Amino acid sequence: MQMKHLPAAWKRGTDFLGTRYAILCGAMTWVSEPVLVSAISNEGAFGVLAGGNTPPDLLAKGIADTRARTDKPFGVNLITVAPAFREQVDVVVGEKCPFVFFAGTIPSGKDISRVKAAGLKVICFAPTLPLARRLIQQGIDALVIEGNEAGGHVGPVATSVLAQEFLLNIKEIPVFVAGGIGTGEMIAQYLSLGAAGVQLGTRFVAAEECVAHPRFKEALIRAAARDAMPTAQFDPSLPAVPVRAIVNEGTRDFNRLQLSLLAEMKAGAISREDAMRKLEEFWIGALRRAVVDGDVERGSLMAGQSVAFVKKVQPVREIIEELVAGAENALARIAGEA
Repeated sequence: MQMKHLPAAWKRGTDFLGTRYAILCGAMTWVSEPVLVSAISNEGAFGVLAGGNTPPDLLAKGIADTRARTDKPFGVNLITVAPAFREQVDVVVGEKCPFVFFAGTIPSGKDISRVKAAGLKVICFAPTLPLARRLIQQGIDALVIEGNEAGGHVGPVATSVLAQEFLLNIKEIPVFVAGGIGTGEMIAQYLSLGAAGVQLGTRFVAAEECVAHPRFKEALIRAAARDAMPTAQFDPSLPAVPVRAIVNEGTRDFNRLQLSLLAEMKAGAISREDAMRKLEEFWIGALRRAVVDGDVERGSLMAGQSVAFVKKVQPVREIIEELVAGAENALARIAGEA
């Protein structure tokens, strides 16, 4: 479609990413692999390969596979608490991946410096404004702020509040907004507030090019926003990070595991660190069962509240075209032209 308003509205984001559209696809374990990532980048948006717990050799293979499928920009997301994180950093530096995302916890200044010294751009997630300021001082190139409405591991603050806090106060680097975004109309609102672009995940799970099991996609299509709920933390002595997913028997399995581990901790049979590791291992296995095996009863159906806008399986091109058209039309209305 003819775009009059969008190119200027997200110019900072498209210039930074080197793309036509400042739409990132969030890195989703078992989902954001070479086929989907390259399809998104080939359509003018920005795919992000999920590093997760991928062994370094397989991560290098995934990067090579993605490059074989697209000559457009894409990024690689690394989780700072992953067992092979240091080796994964070696891979992205060695492969000269232009964009590296650090997620999980706040990365060290040493990690940031090492990646930047290789000539790569560093994008980080920041839950609070003071932490964002610290990351900026350490030299990061861009931020993603992700609200509680997102799928997977989430923080406590809504996207709408984070957007006001960050976009009105951070001007030094591009800021991309994530969490609960499912329409172009909402993209336009964040761009109007100063966002460089946006990040979506859940809508792309239902893409034709996504390798997720058909039953996983169908579960998202059937779900309403209220079905995607965060897990509870029963006791602060076992600080379980909330995970937003469609409630099923797997959710109840996690709750039972949490209570069992709490009892073991109080009996001195397990350390807090080992208990937290078991909780994280649960999610890794449960997510694979759902995405790869199609177990929608006991697997983890991680999804954001934007699942409300997942209505059918669509090609990546169609999803992006809908988002772009909605954003362009909304910006035209804001400008009084529609």
